[in-house]
Amino acid sequence: MRMRAVCCLLAILLLAFTSTACGPLVDLRVALEIQDISTGWFDAGIVNGKNKLVPTMTFTLRNKSDQTLSMLQINAVFRRVTEKEEWGNGFLTAAGSQGLAPGATSSPLTVRSQLGYTGTDSRQQMFQNPLFLDANVELFAKYRSAQWTRIGEYPIARQLLAP
Repeated sequence: MRMRAVCCLLAILLLAFTSTACGPLVDLRVALEIQDISTGWFDAGIVNGKNKLVPTMTFTLRNKSDQTLSMLQINAVFRRVTEKEEWGNGFLTAAGSQGLAPGATSSPLTVRSQLGYTGTDSRQQMFQNPLFLDANVELFAKYRSAQWTRIGEYPIARQLLAP
């Protein structure tokens, strides 16, 4: 009987600890403000003798909630404007176990696709090529073990970003 009481007490303590340690779930669509947005095409150098440009986004995140967002991750999905399929993606950790405190702003975060355009034209001339299609980036965020949440979509500017 005593062992059963100890097990019940441990289960109650574990439940109480996990519910207070994790806190209530935060709606990241409301809690995260995307700031200082810059997009463009990063010069990824020369690949197989051709210039390569990849879509890129740099931004900061501000935590507008009253909770620290630990293990905050960002997934960026790049798509050409005429296509629904994913063209490329990028993944990064915006805040590790220390989290992003309430009211705090992250350091600048840069995410770029691994896929892009290659060509023999100069990098600036690549934008004029009739096969060049603009792209968008869709951002998703999650923290702890919550589900991925869409937090925004942005066009990639037709500008060359320096390495």
